[in-house]
Amino acid sequence: MIRIEREGKTAVVCFDRGKRLNAFNQVLIQSLTEVAHEFETDRVVQSIILTGTRRAFSSGMDLEDEMWNMPEASDLERRETYYSGVRLCAAWERLPQITIAAIEGMAVGAGVALALSCDWRVAARDAFLYVPEVKVGINLQWGALPRLITLVGPARAKRICLLCEKMPAEQALSWGLLDETATADGAVEAARALAAGVNQQPDVTVRMVKEAINATSNALHWATSYADADQSQLSGAFQAARTARTRFLDGK
Repeated sequence: MIRIEREGKTAVVCFDRGKRLNAFNQVLIQSLTEVAHEFETDRVVQSIILTGTRRAFSSGMDLEDEMWNMPEASDLERRETYYSGVRLCAAWERLPQITIAAIEGMAVGAGVALALSCDWRVAARDAFLYVPEVKVGINLQWGALPRLITLVGPARAKRICLLCEKMPAEQALSWGLLDETATADGAVEAARALAAGVNQQPDVTVRMVKEAINATSNALHWATSYADADQSQLSGAFQAARTARTRFLDGK
C-alpha cells in the first residue's frame, strides 16, 4: 500500500489502494502516520514528497470505513477512531523536513486535508481539488479548516466548503491552495525540483526556519480545531447526514 523511495536527501512516499482510488480507511491512515513518525528522527532526508497514483492523490474518506458504523465500540474507541485523521495530519505537519504533496488526478475531502498539512502542494494541470464534506452532512475536520483559511482567507474557505465545487488546478493555484502546477503526470517531477532547491540549503537552518514559520502561522490552529472530530461525529449521526451520505453514494 505504501512505497518509499530514497534518493539522497529526498524521499518519495507513494500510497496506492488500487481500485479504491486511495480512499482513506483506518489501515491507510495508520500506515501513513507510522511513516511520518519514522521520518521524524531521520537526519539524512531533508525533503519528503507525498504522492498517490496517476488517477488520484486521494478520493477522500472511504464511506465504507468502519468509522461510519461502530455499533459495538465504546465511546472512547469511537472517539479514538474519529481522531485518527487528526493525528495523521498533525504528524505530517510536525515533520522537521520540508514536505511536498504531489497531486495527480484528484484530491478530495480527506485528501485535501492531508495535502494541507504539507508545506507545499504541487498539482498536475488536469487535476482538481474537491471538498464535499457538507454534501455528506459533516464538517471539514482533520484540523484542515484553519489551515485552509490561512491559505485562502475566510470568504474563499466558505465557498470551497459550502458550495462543494470541484476546483481545477489553475483556480486552486490562483487562490493560494497550490504552490505550483505541472504537466499531466509531472507533479512528482515538479516536486522533485522544489525538493532539490531545498536540499541545497543548510539542513539545520531549513529545519529551524520551517519550525519558526509554523510556530507563527499555526499558533491558533489547534485552539480553533481541537474538537473538529467530535463535531464530525455529532453531525455525522444526524438523520440529515445519513440521508445525505446515501444520496452521495447513489450519485445524486
